[in-house]
Amino acid sequence: MYPTPRWRALRRVAAASAILTLSGAIGAITAAASSAAAGKVYYVAPTGNDSAAGTQAAPWATIAHAQSVVTAGDTVYFRGGTYAYAHADSSCKSQTDKVDAITLNKSGGSGSLISYLAYPGEKPVFDFSRMTDDCRIKGFDVTGNRIHLKGLEVKGVPQNNDLNHESWGIWVSGSDNVFELINAHNNMGPGLFIQDGGGNLVLNSDSHDNYDLHTSNGAGESADGFGAHISAGHPGNVFRGCRAWWNSDDGFDLINAFSSVTIENSWAWRNGYVPETTTAAGNGNGFKAGGYGGGYVAGGAKHTVRSSVAFANRASGFYANHHTLANDYFNNTGYGNHPDFNMLGVNSSGAAVGLGKLRNNVAYTGTLTSNMTGTDAAYNSWNLSVTLSDAQFQSVSTSGWDASRQADGSLPVLPNLRLAANSTLIDKGVDVGLPYSGRAPDLGAFESP
Repeated sequence: MYPTPRWRALRRVAAASAILTLSGAIGAITAAASSAAAGKVYYVAPTGNDSAAGTQAAPWATIAHAQSVVTAGDTVYFRGGTYAYAHADSSCKSQTDKVDAITLNKSGGSGSLISYLAYPGEKPVFDFSRMTDDCRIKGFDVTGNRIHLKGLEVKGVPQNNDLNHESWGIWVSGSDNVFELINAHNNMGPGLFIQDGGGNLVLNSDSHDNYDLHTSNGAGESADGFGAHISAGHPGNVFRGCRAWWNSDDGFDLINAFSSVTIENSWAWRNGYVPETTTAAGNGNGFKAGGYGGGYVAGGAKHTVRSSVAFANRASGFYANHHTLANDYFNNTGYGNHPDFNMLGVNSSGAAVGLGKLRNNVAYTGTLTSNMTGTDAAYNSWNLSVTLSDAQFQSVSTSGWDASRQADGSLPVLPNLRLAANSTLIDKGVDVGLPYSGRAPDLGAFESP
């Protein structure tokens, strides 16, 4: 390692990476930080009253009432405790209807988000497990734009009959929203699902232990950690610093997404099982990066998965899922999946082909790769003259990945699957526009200092 070239490279590539960062996501975070200071501040508490003043001393009781009052730039703080819901805000017209427990349809403005935030140091829990509505349920239905949700726990959204695929913890169809430090778990369907809209950022959030026991297509087949199945014309959706584990279907699922999605600096493990067991359930991929039901469609979208880790998933760690064009897979680590990287694509004639651009990835243990013929794959552990062993890493432990986040909400810094100081995987990669600190990028998800 050579310190002076290292820092020159770091500055050079960091600048390039900044250009690549999606401007909508940055703008949303900047707006969220400024809106709290710019607008009015209100409070909600489990023991509050909607007839109160909405102050810290006299908080409201519900997010619905808060939304009826706030305007762009305002902030609502939720005090710790449980906000329990027993019914939706409208009745089921049929058993296959969709209803909301909470509908957020009031939008913020340009540079002035409406913010719904956990009060600092406290944990507001939105518990939907008591809902008895006999149709599909959305815990939060976010149809508005420029909204910021932060620090909220979302759990227990039920599916109360067997006629539907799933319910949802948070359903999103608005644009330019930020979902930060969300903890979605034990829902009968995806924890957070982007149905439509562009420029949404899911930041430093967790989705785990979701399991659709009651479903029309088989128990466990639809409860992903995170999903984005957006239509065309909605670019810029990003998952950053997120974790998905013990979900009965997939960790991250981009099937039927006709607009590009970026997943970065995220982890997925032990998906595809009944949560907390080794009983097989749904598909079980860590990162399912696209596909349109198995056949070829015109107008598909290119996705990016980078600087991410998948391990111990029941099926693939990183999976192209019959996608119709080559996604980018840069600087990822697959460990103990089946296989770690599966680039199964489909061409315009409907034939199965390998599709994907892969650089600087590591595949170790489990089954390493499949469907690589036809891909653009170079500078990966399986393309280079490197010998993989446990000694290449500081640790190969599959425990502790759900540890508490850092003070700023970012992922915990663990030794797990980080390169050892003498690893031959250091400086073995190629520049793909991401920051690196040596003569060349390292292989895998974690760049050595």
